[in-house]
Amino acid sequence: MIKLRRGLIVLFPCMLSVITSCSINKMAINAVSNALTGSGSADVFTGDSDPKLVGDALPFAIKLYEALLSQNPDHQGLLLTTGSLFVMYANAFVQGPAEMEDPIEEYEERMAGLDRAKELYLRGNAILCSGLEKKYPGFGAASVQDGTLDPFLKKMKKDDVPFLYWTVAGGLAAYSIDVFDFGLGTKIPEWGAMIARAYELDPDFNNGAIDDFYILYYASLPEALGGDKAKAEVHYHRALEKTKGQSAGPYVSYATAVCVPAQDYDTFKENLEKALAVDTDADPSNRLVNIISQKKARFLLDTAYNSFSFLELELDYEDDIWEY
Repeated sequence: MIKLRRGLIVLFPCMLSVITSCSINKMAINAVSNALTGSGSADVFTGDSDPKLVGDALPFAIKLYEALLSQNPDHQGLLLTTGSLFVMYANAFVQGPAEMEDPIEEYEERMAGLDRAKELYLRGNAILCSGLEKKYPGFGAASVQDGTLDPFLKKMKKDDVPFLYWTVAGGLAAYSIDVFDFGLGTKIPEWGAMIARAYELDPDFNNGAIDDFYILYYASLPEALGGDKAKAEVHYHRALEKTKGQSAGPYVSYATAVCVPAQDYDTFKENLEKALAVDTDADPSNRLVNIISQKKARFLLDTAYNSFSFLELELDYEDDIWEY
């Protein structure tokens, strides 16, 4: 017994040291997690003026966030930031460049890029869904059809809007790349209800981001899945009003989602020229988004003959437009 007690006396400080070390390590991880996901943390990316620098840096940043998330899996800030970075990277630096590949001469590269973008969107969507599930257990299995989703959505508050927005953005972006993925197609009613709740809670989220989203959403989906050209028009004007015309995104969204299907080249050109006229320094926090949107606008104007068959072929498109 004396030997056992002596052993415990010797062992206790060691155990205390280990426990303290674990506690300090967890505190350190929490501190880093909070610092990297706090207010304004995303501005280091979205406020940059060099798309190539950000595009090269984001893969490392995403893996860093994933590493932190593996050690701190319940941290809501990490879940949101990691998931949304996957969606942003896929959109700006994978899908965007892929869509600018020549659909004939660079078909394989184009399709490989789009396939990769879809997978990245789904990875981000899965992380974001897990964040909502952790906060609202049972949310992931809820659906519109059986009426189980609405009670969860009613519980949500304004601080849940970023999760709702990015979850839906990632899922629908993946579906837009592969509309024959019927598994994703079945989730559209849930995504529609989620983004509607987000808009109800915070219609001005991220300077009109949901209105910009709704331009594409209502203009691109068939009526059977919620498409509505009139609503797309409404949200286009709301987006311009909320951004005071200083965001290139709504102009590009309207040109591609509304003007191309309507074969309205004059309005298409007008909107893209307005996008190019936006001062990218007017809103420093969205500088990068505007620069990338303007590159897309320039590309769409230079290759408008691909969207409007009555236009003559004009080869004034710069091959290196996405070489940033």
